[in-house]
Amino acid sequence: MVHGILLLDKPLGLSSSAAVQRVRRAFGRIKAGHTGSLDPLATGMLPICLGEATKVAGYLLEGDKEYGFTARFGARRTTGDLEGEVVEECAVPADLAAALAAALPGFHGPVSQVPPMYSALKRDGQPLYKLARLGLEVEREPRSVVIHALQLHSVSGNEASFSVRCSKGTYVRTLAEDLARAVGSCAHLTALRRTTVAPFPGSGMVTLAALEAGGPDEVSLLAPDAALAHLAAVELDPERAARLRMGQTVGCPGTAPAPGLVRVYAPDGRFLGIGEAGISDAARPILKPVRLFNDLGSNPT
Repeated sequence: MVHGILLLDKPLGLSSSAAVQRVRRAFGRIKAGHTGSLDPLATGMLPICLGEATKVAGYLLEGDKEYGFTARFGARRTTGDLEGEVVEECAVPADLAAALAAALPGFHGPVSQVPPMYSALKRDGQPLYKLARLGLEVEREPRSVVIHALQLHSVSGNEASFSVRCSKGTYVRTLAEDLARAVGSCAHLTALRRTTVAPFPGSGMVTLAALEAGGPDEVSLLAPDAALAHLAAVELDPERAARLRMGQTVGCPGTAPAPGLVRVYAPDGRFLGIGEAGISDAARPILKPVRLFNDLGSNPT
């Protein structure tokens, strides 16, 4: 059984779910799941967790992300990208580069976004995009997201290219529309590529073509605990490791980590899973099991 994380370079025109199914077939239909979907018209990093690594998928949803995107100014579309119909046409500033450069500082730090109708958010159990396809629009509450960095790279005619590093939950289509509104225009995306998903670097992505041509043996997977590098590591002795794997709370050996989630390892480097460090009623450091893994073999970190 394969256990690990594949950094898939999702191709244009394929949904995230369809990409996962093709990866599953390549690996013999094992359990798999992606961490944060990409629209069909978006490309780039789609981490896919395989086997036991699906247990860390929820933790990857919290990470920051980086994108490169191109927006075309002068027209707004229903979907916010090339897939939708034009619903509004607007004037474009004569000096678009200067107007955008002046507007960018207002989009750093915490910003408020209204999620688009063409999104996977649900209302009464129905994804918003399904309602949008029926011609319906419902009110959406603004959400606070964080733009850590936003750069303008080039302007050519009515199109401008940017890169952004942002928190989870950020809609780049909405960011482009809000940028356009700030310069007195409207816009839609013509290209969107996700370049990184924290904590993974931008290198090491695998294309579907390479996976399907060469097979699983020709690609490198990241260990499941690679998704948890931000957590402190705790190594248990054999007795404590055995008790923790049976679901018991154990005492923390050595220097106790700060309270919170930790990565837990056996003495031989095997990754045991996720624990929670805390303090007992007797004021002693303890470790509770949170999400335990089946035996993944030796995996020093």
